[in-house]
Amino acid sequence: MADNRDSQLPRRSFCNRALVTSAGLLLVAGEAKSQGENPQKPNPPENPGQNLLMYPPMKIEGAERLLPGSFLYFNYPKSSDAAVLVRSAESQFLAFSRRCAHRGCSVDFDKARGCLVCPCHRGVYDTRTGYVMYGPPPRPLDQIILQVRSGGEVWAVGKRTGGEFNA
Repeated sequence: MADNRDSQLPRRSFCNRALVTSAGLLLVAGEAKSQGENPQKPNPPENPGQNLLMYPPMKIEGAERLLPGSFLYFNYPKSSDAAVLVRSAESQFLAFSRRCAHRGCSVDFDKARGCLVCPCHRGVYDTRTGYVMYGPPPRPLDQIILQVRSGGEVWAVGKRTGGEFNA
């Protein structure tokens, strides 16, 4: 009698595939809807520049041990893409690209001021939204999309571009 365990899909692989498939279906359905409403005139995006990009999920190591009000540097979606994970005082996890929208310098978390700071031209970003609070950056930071899974694990699953302007 054959062993069926070898042909079964592990739960983690199944969940990852279901997530990616669902996201793809939502993106395709939204595009089909916008093209079907008026084929002669394309619809402008609801939020210009707010593009959602899906990447393979990646566990952010050490995030579950992060205390409220602290931060953790990591790389996502590629090993060359610096990012920062911030745990707010309300214990919410937020993550952003560390690449400044002005000249591409690497922004740092300023724990004393509770913001993200670009040392090159003194640009300051809000850690709750990624929006520019002060300085020359023309747009918000790109946001890393997160999932909090069982056991407090935090996973990066995508990226939303910062758009053209602050809200």
